[in-house]
Amino acid sequence: MPAVDKLLLEEALQDSPQTRSLLSVFEEDAGTLTEYTNQLLQAMQRVYGAQNEMCLATQQLSKQLLAYEKQHFALGKGDEEVISTLHYFSKVVDELNILHSELAKQLADTMVLPIIQFREKDLTEVSTLKDLFGLASNEHDVSMAKYSRLPKRKENEKLKAEVAKEVANARRKQHLSSLQYYCALNALQYRKRVAMMEPMLGYTRGQINFFKKGAEMFSKRMDSFLSSVSDMVQSIQGELDVEAEKMRISQQDLIAVNESVYTPDSDVTSPAINRNLIQKAGYLNLRNKTGLVTTTWERLYFFTQGGNLMCQPRGAVAGGLIQDLDNCSVMAVDCEDRRYCFQITTPTGKAGITLQAESKKEYEEWICAINNISRQIYLTDNPEAAAIKLNQTALQAVTPITSLGKKHEVQHPSQTVKNMENDKIIPSESAGFQDSTQLIAPGTPIQFDIVLPAMEFLDQNRGGRRANPFGESEDSSKDEEEDSLLQQMFVVRFLGSMAVQSDETCEVIYEAMRQVLAARAIHNIFRMTESHLMVTSKNLRLIDPQTQVTRASFELTTVTQFAAHQENRRLIGFVIHLSDTLGEESMSAYVFESNTEGEKICYAISLGKEIIEAQKDPEALAQLMKSVPLTNDGKFMLLNDMSEEDGTMHGGEESEA
Repeated sequence: MPAVDKLLLEEALQDSPQTRSLLSVFEEDAGTLTEYTNQLLQAMQRVYGAQNEMCLATQQLSKQLLAYEKQHFALGKGDEEVISTLHYFSKVVDELNILHSELAKQLADTMVLPIIQFREKDLTEVSTLKDLFGLASNEHDVSMAKYSRLPKRKENEKLKAEVAKEVANARRKQHLSSLQYYCALNALQYRKRVAMMEPMLGYTRGQINFFKKGAEMFSKRMDSFLSSVSDMVQSIQGELDVEAEKMRISQQDLIAVNESVYTPDSDVTSPAINRNLIQKAGYLNLRNKTGLVTTTWERLYFFTQGGNLMCQPRGAVAGGLIQDLDNCSVMAVDCEDRRYCFQITTPTGKAGITLQAESKKEYEEWICAINNISRQIYLTDNPEAAAIKLNQTALQAVTPITSLGKKHEVQHPSQTVKNMENDKIIPSESAGFQDSTQLIAPGTPIQFDIVLPAMEFLDQNRGGRRANPFGESEDSSKDEEEDSLLQQMFVVRFLGSMAVQSDETCEVIYEAMRQVLAARAIHNIFRMTESHLMVTSKNLRLIDPQTQVTRASFELTTVTQFAAHQENRRLIGFVIHLSDTLGEESMSAYVFESNTEGEKICYAISLGKEIIEAQKDPEALAQLMKSVPLTNDGKFMLLNDMSEEDGTMHGGEESEA
């Protein structure tokens, strides 16, 4: 080692400016050493802190590796090999944690502790001696100044001796403190070299010891294990690369599809509609009422499950029941100027939920699917075949028309004849079951509207006054109302009518209801004409609610059958039996949907027919008038439980509208 600079102790007593100048150099060196030592200590403490954190981190890592087995992964298939590998790695990490703990202890003892001792012992000692040397120098300067002020005259030997003694003590004290200070500064030049190298010596030895023990512990028994794990990782990476390439190709194929898959309602002109669905899923807009006149629409995911319509909001784990579809009806509705809206009605006739599809295809498929499910064909052994057969039967058995007209004869059984004048399509092939064919002829057209053709309407209204389409004047109608013993009005909507072959039982009405509803669903005919059905003791009249013009009138004697639907109580139908002048007879079934229960309409018709029979015998009429309550003007009064909100039009307790 080269020689170090020193302060000469012999010059401490003289305390010359040269000595003071050299002393300032040593003091500057000591200050720089103190600042550097503090920075070095911070760096070493950071290393020790990192090593100590490494011990805690490896300990936590070991616990976390063991916790993998306890995680309930939703897709945990094939994790057994991973679990066993992680268990082994956990043991390895525990052993490494022991080595890290030993290394942390060695760093604390051989690296951090020596530098702390150097700072607290040597550097602090130099700093303390510097302060003492400064105090002693100040005292010496004060005593010398006092000694220098002694007067020339009248010298006081006693005072002079005291001041001289004070100067001697101060000089001795300064000399002693300077000697100690100089010795400490000289020794610091040696100690700083030791203090810089000793901590790094301990750090290096600790690291070498750590690596040696690690090599001895893992080099032999870890080679085969690490090799197998490496092979497994490479195998998984290879599978990932293959799968990533497949997904990339699949992604390119999916992106290269026609733009129509992104555009809603792209095939609105000729959508490919599957009418045989018994299951359906997709997004629909659900209409919710938020107030008396305000509504909101919420886009939700709907799907069918058996006979139920389910809804699953985004983010929900499972779906919830929205509507039981068994025996329900579905129809298109106009709602808030939105397209593709349809409404599901419960078997009791109560309006259910209103939904909106995003395209015409989805709109019609949802209606067909709900209509198929409502008939419970999903409970059959082969629901798909049943749905196909049901739709084929309905397509062959019923065909929508838009004007009144007689059925055309089928000239060629294998062909379909279309009459453009009456806008009717008559299928040639018979369909349906044997029982239904005995009630209604196969291929019978269905009338969906009670509006007359344009020419017939003009012929009846060429006069100055608007004539009744069925040949009845308004005055005669009013006279009949005044003479009638029964008057009851109901709000109804015309669903359809068709010719029938029998009026012996009510089954013909039920079959007509089935075919009319099936035809409406299949051909997407959902609009209905609302009328007021006036039941009197002479006839049934359909009255326009706005113009009060009679749309149709049927003599009560021609009503041979009438019945309400057994499940949907708001459906009502009746059979009209007419005979023309040539003796030919015709029978037609009319189907309506009422705002009130169909049984009430049936009761009114039944009472009207009883009145007709009783009018033939005065005694029977008197007996009937005693059994049924009468109004103040002598008319029969019906006791209704329904209010105007349920659709029965009446004033007070009287049956007269």
